[in-house]
Amino acid sequence: MDNGSRLLALCALRVGGVSIDWSLLAREAQEPSGLDRLYHGEILERSAEAREALPILQQGLAGQLDAARARVAVELRRAQRAGARLVTVLDSEYPALLRQVANLPPFLFVRGAIRPEDALAVAIVGTRQPSKTGLTRTARLTKDLVARGVTIVSGLAEGIDTAAHQAAVDSGGRTIAVLGQGIATPVYPPANVALTQACGRVGAVISQFWPSAPPRRWTFPRRNVTTSGLAQGTLVVEANSHSGAKMTARLAIEQGRRVWLPSSLAAEQEWARGYLARGATPVSDVDDVFAWLAPADQVVAATRRRITQLTLL
Repeated sequence: MDNGSRLLALCALRVGGVSIDWSLLAREAQEPSGLDRLYHGEILERSAEAREALPILQQGLAGQLDAARARVAVELRRAQRAGARLVTVLDSEYPALLRQVANLPPFLFVRGAIRPEDALAVAIVGTRQPSKTGLTRTARLTKDLVARGVTIVSGLAEGIDTAAHQAAVDSGGRTIAVLGQGIATPVYPPANVALTQACGRVGAVISQFWPSAPPRRWTFPRRNVTTSGLAQGTLVVEANSHSGAKMTARLAIEQGRRVWLPSSLAAEQEWARGYLARGATPVSDVDDVFAWLAPADQVVAATRRRITQLTLL
């Protein structure tokens, strides 16, 4: 069994219906010799999550590993039939920006390609019920960012997400669609089947879930974590206080990433004014966004330096 499959088997371990925190597994596995330590029932991290996970890991290795490996084999076959491949934190292709956040997923199933230049990325998100002004602003900002070589990340939801992906495709740019379900399940929303295929051709479609996992209420907040983690910052075009885009912006702030809010949104929404007080940046055009972005090669180099430093410890 290769190392990617070994990592997935740890993710599949369940004891008493409880699994190990996947982000903890990701953090541990990408440390030098981390995967082998996990298979010896050892966790270096000293946190509440680690204390809770250790007995699950040790009991799971002792009695549930065969079942976990069988689950992994089934899921990998499903991914292969769906035209997707596995990328884990153990692989160099794993996105550099996502590797930097604490709540990173241990694996991604990918259709298309993740490239080093995707480290120059902005997440564009917003409401599922956009206004005409919101759709126009999304298309304009996306087109202008694509013209500067920026990869557009979004969650393939109806509304602003869809408009951002479509504008990136139409402009000949790269876009990464982050799914809220398994990559081998029917596309949600169904209206975006053709757009999903286009995203895979010009960029990538990714999922952090088991290939067979259907969309659930809890999967979309986790999708939002990955959406913000894949980008240098998140641009919320239009959203009310109940929008998932507000959650994505909050997650970006917690991850230490930039959040951009149009001045008109701040004028209309109290939550947006609150986020400006927490460090979000008001924007009027794409220059206000681009000024904060670091070149992709700098991001990739910084991530490699971190990995090298860990190796030397």
